[in-house]
Amino acid sequence: MRHTATVTLPEPTTPSAPPPPTEPRPEPRGSDVRLAAEAWESLFRAQVTLMRRFQADDIWRDLTMREYDVLFTLSRAPGGELRLRDLNEGMLLAQSSLSRMVERLEARGLVERSVPEDDARGTLVRLSAEGARRQRETGLAHVRTIAEYVGQALDPAELEQLRDVLDRLRLAQSRIPDRPSSR
Repeated sequence: MRHTATVTLPEPTTPSAPPPPTEPRPEPRGSDVRLAAEAWESLFRAQVTLMRRFQADDIWRDLTMREYDVLFTLSRAPGGELRLRDLNEGMLLAQSSLSRMVERLEARGLVERSVPEDDARGTLVRLSAEGARRQRETGLAHVRTIAEYVGQALDPAELEQLRDVLDRLRLAQSRIPDRPSSR
């Protein structure tokens, strides 16, 4: 079943003033839909191509890229620790899969788990000293690989533009309402 919505925009305060970013946008036109789909496809295909190259790199040793992502995310967290649910927010893993991965990383001495004082049902995950060392070591090698694969494809101005566009795309998602479920 197809649903359409009618969106009424408020009158701008001046003839050239755009609506505030939190206001609903009009339905995209056909060419906008096609361009958005083509842009997404290009972004997705570039990401798949680069991820395959990164995965094939010999820097990971006994870490998977997803395990490294856990270590990296914890290294950016205040105090090097996060609640398991907060760690899961930025990852494309089911909570149960992340829980098992954290258990494996703990068994290898790369993270430590504890129970937060304010929530006995929660789990805090913290980088161990060895986990922090491995994250820094692997991270330095990974950054060099990124510079090789991405930095050689784009000039500095293009890299800045790409970073800015992707940051805007990511940050805009919190202002764009979810589509109603079709269930």
